[in-house]
Amino acid sequence: MKTVSGLIVVGVLAAPIAGCGSSPADPTKGARVVHVVAAENMWGDIVRQVGGRHASVASIISDPQADPHLYASDPRDAARLATANLVVVNGLGYDDFARKLLSASPSSKRHVLSMAKALSPGGHDPNPHLWYDVPRLPAAAHAIADAIAAEDPVDASYFRANASRFVASLQPLLATVAAMQNRHPGAPVAYTERVPGYLLEAAGLTIRTPPGFAGAIESGSEPGPGDTQHLNDLISGHEIDALLYNSQAVTPVTKRLRALAARSGVPVVPVTETLPPGEPDFQSWQLHQAQALLKAIGG
Repeated sequence: MKTVSGLIVVGVLAAPIAGCGSSPADPTKGARVVHVVAAENMWGDIVRQVGGRHASVASIISDPQADPHLYASDPRDAARLATANLVVVNGLGYDDFARKLLSASPSSKRHVLSMAKALSPGGHDPNPHLWYDVPRLPAAAHAIADAIAAEDPVDASYFRANASRFVASLQPLLATVAAMQNRHPGAPVAYTERVPGYLLEAAGLTIRTPPGFAGAIESGSEPGPGDTQHLNDLISGHEIDALLYNSQAVTPVTKRLRALAARSGVPVVPVTETLPPGEPDFQSWQLHQAQALLKAIGG
């Protein structure tokens, strides 16, 4: 599995030079800019939207071919974290590399926002893919706004207004989830890994994947033959309406499942763990995946 790291830097571009040789005032000149490092680019994109012109955001994991569970950090990652005002991590062991780097270089000037602590998912072994938890996304945006505001209190109202705009922009996604819940309550689906689990629960769909199978794929190990056969039978017997396929955790087993679904006429809905290239922002990415799922289970 590839473990190539990527870097997304959302900077503030200087305004273009106007006529007569004069230049308009730079709205960020002299302004406080909070330097934020996000462990993953899906959280980094929300930080970018909430922080706006008062935040400079870099994301460590952004490669759509990398499995974040297996990411190996390097000295450049440590340097980024060492100079950040705010670090945003997912938590729940998903980005343990960041915890280790932060522990290796403690700093009283750097603050850390754990989305897991902010959202407090319950239950034994909670699903770490928190950004798919559509009902909790407003709380995530407001937690990010509060964290940036703690670094730049003067612009707190600006951050909170941006968070509110982000929440408002989630309405098409929420409407798509509601459509699945209303039109296809309890529709059976399966996934290769529990990446979209929160989304499926919010939509009121029934998850048929054996927990042991999904757990093995998530941990990078081989699923048990009984779990694999059970999932094969669900697909070949047309007992599920769609297979959600994590394209960032691909193994020979998951490839065979995808091929079996294609042969059996079961729709395959690709999902990713990080914001992929070509999507303008987090909410567009999540909306497109939800719309593809709605279409797969019957529209």
